[in-house]
Amino acid sequence: MTAKTLAAALALSLTLPLPGLAADVELVLSSWLPPRHPIVVNAIRPWAEEVEAVTEGRVSVRVLGKAAGSPPAHFDMARDGVADITYGLHSFSQDDRFKGSQIGQFSFIGDDAVSASEAFWTVYTEDLGAQAEHAGTRLLGLFVHGPGLIHNNVRRIETPADFAGLKIRVPGGYIAELTAALGADALFMSSPEVYEKLSRGVIDGVAFTYEALTAFNLTDYVKFSLKAPGGVYNTTWFLVANEARWAEISQQDQAAIEAISGLAFARRVGEAWNGADAAAVSEIEAAGIDVHPASDAVVAAIREKGAALEQAWAAGLGEGRDGAAALARLRGMTGVSN
Repeated sequence: MTAKTLAAALALSLTLPLPGLAADVELVLSSWLPPRHPIVVNAIRPWAEEVEAVTEGRVSVRVLGKAAGSPPAHFDMARDGVADITYGLHSFSQDDRFKGSQIGQFSFIGDDAVSASEAFWTVYTEDLGAQAEHAGTRLLGLFVHGPGLIHNNVRRIETPADFAGLKIRVPGGYIAELTAALGADALFMSSPEVYEKLSRGVIDGVAFTYEALTAFNLTDYVKFSLKAPGGVYNTTWFLVANEARWAEISQQDQAAIEAISGLAFARRVGEAWNGADAAAVSEIEAAGIDVHPASDAVVAAIREKGAALEQAWAAGLGEGRDGAAALARLRGMTGVSN
C-alpha cells in the first residue's frame, strides 16, 4: 500500500462511526400542560436535563414549549412518531386499550402522590402487563396525582342526593363512571378546556386535584370542594418514548435513562405533585372555597358504587390478570384499607 493510499484509507476510517458507539440522539418531548405547571417545572424538565447528564451528552431531550397535538392524542403521537416522547392521561384515550391502568384511578387510593405513584408503577408493570398495553412505545414512567376532589359552584355535597343533576367535567375512566353512578352528569373534556366551560357556566364543576384549581385559574369559579380520605378518585398517567427512536439509543444509554425513569420518575413526579397540592391549599383557602370532608353517607355511597365498578373492571381483565389481588396489593402499598 502506497503512502497516498494509506492516507486515504486513514481519512476514510476517521469518518466512520466506531463499532458499539451510538450517534448523538436528540429526542423531542411534546408537553401540553402549561409551561409553568409544577409537573413540567419540577418533574418533566428536570428529568429531561438528567437524561443528558446520565448519558454524558449522547442523548438529549428537547421539551417543546407548545404541544404538538391535543392532549388526548399524545399516546398515539409517541407511538406513531409524531413526537419522540409524550406524557398524558390513560383515560383521555376514551377506549379500553389501557384497561389495566384503571387500577390507579379508583377511590381511596391514597393521599400521598409519592407512595401512590410508586405503587401504581410497581403493580401495573409487575401484575397487569403495563408494557404490553403500551405497545409501540417504550414505557418510561407511570404515575398518579394527589387525591382527587369534586369541585362545584352550585351546592355543598352533604348527602348522596346532592350529586343529582350536577354537570361535572371528568377526564374519562373510572371517575366518569362513578359520577354518573352517583347521579351527576359526567362530561368528558381535557384539562385545558375546563376554564372556558366552567367560566361560561357550561359545567357546574370539575373532578380535579387541589393544584389544578390554581394551575388552571379556576378559584374564582368554584365555591365548594368535596374531599375524601384517600381521594374521591385519581387519574393515571404515562411517560412513553417512540419505540423506533428508543432503539436508536445505545444499550448503555438506555440503561442509564431507565435508571432515572420508572420507579425513580414516579417518586420525582409524586414529590412535585405533593408540593403543588400543598401550595394550592393556601390559595384555595384565601379564595374562600368551602373545602369539606365527605360525610359518612357520601363515603358509603362512593364505596358502594366504587366497589361495583372495581368488580366489573377486575372481571373484564380476562384470564391471567387478577385485578382484585392487584388492587389489594396496591392499597396495601399505600397504606389504605378498603
